[in-house]
Amino acid sequence: MTRERYDELVKLGRDWVATMSSAQWRIGDAALEIEPMRPHGGAKALFDVSEAIRLFAEDIGLSYSTVRGYRWVSSRWPKERRLAGVSHTIHKILASIPDEQERFEAVRNPPPNPRYGSPRWTRDSAKRVVGWKVDSPQDVQEKVEAIHDLASDDAVAAVVTTDFLRRPAVATKAMADDTARHAVNEAQFDRFRQQAQYVQQEAAPQLQRMEHGTQFMDLVAACAQFVATAGRIVPNLKGEHYDDAERDTIERGLSRVRAAADWIENAVTRGEVDLDEQLTRLLKGSGE
Repeated sequence: MTRERYDELVKLGRDWVATMSSAQWRIGDAALEIEPMRPHGGAKALFDVSEAIRLFAEDIGLSYSTVRGYRWVSSRWPKERRLAGVSHTIHKILASIPDEQERFEAVRNPPPNPRYGSPRWTRDSAKRVVGWKVDSPQDVQEKVEAIHDLASDDAVAAVVTTDFLRRPAVATKAMADDTARHAVNEAQFDRFRQQAQYVQQEAAPQLQRMEHGTQFMDLVAACAQFVATAGRIVPNLKGEHYDDAERDTIERGLSRVRAAADWIENAVTRGEVDLDEQLTRLLKGSGE
């Protein structure tokens, strides 16, 4: 399609919209004449409002909700306040502005439109004025709101979040947020706790069979607790810097952990539970 033909169709389309808007205004005005807007608690009319409008809608071949909507828009825009060249749809959106003077002023001041080089109303620009969600998000907040709408289901949100966190830049920014980081750490801790519970459940038949009692359960729980604690703490170490003395302290602690792990392994695999002198000093923190 050529640019000239497109421009021609746009011009025709605007004429068609103007014709359609004129019909919408006329139907709304007719419905308003049949059943004027009345304040709550007003005098009882011959017909109930919904009955009269429903009958009119049926007789002209439109839905009740459509005619009722046209009637309401007409009630919000007296004829002398309707702006030529602005569609009935735009008037309908702006009709939700509570203050009538603000409403009448708003329709006369469309926001800038970069496509046309001059101020011009669109559905989205009108929706922004009244605070509605737009059809085509543009700025960051609008796009975020659109994503939230699409990911309102937890299953969808989980997949989207996982995909986003695979992007290093996204993960870095997310972890810079204290609330997000805390939530991730809590989730990690919960996962480790569930794994520990699973290990305990898996170990239960063995406990009954081996009759090791509380010692075996305590040993499994101690291992699981260490892993869970590490899982909660280690993710927070990113960006932390330690001096030589601090590193030496941590290394000594890790040596004790390794010694304890070797001791447990010997006890389980060989039945050796006695401590030699060097291991005793190491576990007490008095040896290298």
